[in-house]
Amino acid sequence: MSNFEPNAVIRGFQLTVVGTLRALYNPELFKYEHFRQAALAVVVGIVIQIVIQIPIVAVKFAIYLMSWIINLDHATWDDKLLNGMDFMSNSVLQVPFLLMTLMRYLTPTLDEIFMQSIQWVDSTYIQKHKSEDPDTLRAMYYPHLIQYSTKGKTGGSRPVAEALMAFANRYAKKIGLILGVYLLSLLPIVGRFVMPAASFYTFRDHVGTVPAAAIFGAGLILPKRFIVMFLHTYFASRSLMRELLEPYFSRIQFTSQQKRRWFRDREGVLFGFAFAFTVVMRTPFIGVLMYGVAQASTAYLITKITDPPPVPAESEGFAESQVTWKNKHDFLRLSLDNLDRINVAMDDDSKSSSQSYSGKKFT
Repeated sequence: MSNFEPNAVIRGFQLTVVGTLRALYNPELFKYEHFRQAALAVVVGIVIQIVIQIPIVAVKFAIYLMSWIINLDHATWDDKLLNGMDFMSNSVLQVPFLLMTLMRYLTPTLDEIFMQSIQWVDSTYIQKHKSEDPDTLRAMYYPHLIQYSTKGKTGGSRPVAEALMAFANRYAKKIGLILGVYLLSLLPIVGRFVMPAASFYTFRDHVGTVPAAAIFGAGLILPKRFIVMFLHTYFASRSLMRELLEPYFSRIQFTSQQKRRWFRDREGVLFGFAFAFTVVMRTPFIGVLMYGVAQASTAYLITKITDPPPVPAESEGFAESQVTWKNKHDFLRLSLDNLDRINVAMDDDSKSSSQSYSGKKFT
């Protein structure tokens, strides 16, 4: 449980709260086009939900009519059918999250929110420590990160159609997995073991055999809907965290293996951070609007779990150096009001960049 220890998950929750508060203090945040797009997504989401609910209401009405002809008091198939349709609507399709994720590939607003929030975090850090020796402060993130291209090493950006297809493949695989496990859980006799077994298999590599076995045991006792909700929230949190970190990974180029190791070393904190936002985003209407706040809060998260990047010309080997979270244990031991105490030693170039940046007017 070294990477998924309770202390790391709790610290992830705390970073959600602190990062959100920092983001909401930013006067530039709500000026972005993103929030007008989010309002449009709310309207579109309502329309889609109405369309989805039409067949559900029709089936419920048909079952109601059948109950006048057939005695359904002792039948269970009708409850299973309705529960399955509600499960598809609320847990599998995830319409609001899908809409906001698609917007990332169609407009640059979420990327702009991330970068402006990185700038805001730097300026807030400077103001908070303005009475301290500048040589003891960490390097800034924004001045160097803004110099990185989002087009990758090849210099050519991935076509929108290709990016959308990759996202659709990931989304389809996740839906297929959740739906497949749910359908298997409906089988007689063995069905009651499917959800607990899926939970054990999913968490064993992340939290260890003993905690995973405890989850398996709880799955045999608790109602199936709780296990479904738990698994869905877990997978949704992982997907959300991947999308929120896209502005960072589109600039700092990691190989697939490096990225897996990067996530693995931070998975406890990332889960705690994304889990809180995943729960909030399930709130009707408000959830979609919170996506932009989550993206802004991710900027604060990045400054706590990575080192400030060098200039692009000196970035060779930087990605590999970030795979292991160097200050993890020190950071996890900090009290909540001392989250800025971990400072990064700066070289001469970073110091001069920080000093020139500290006098810059932030817009």
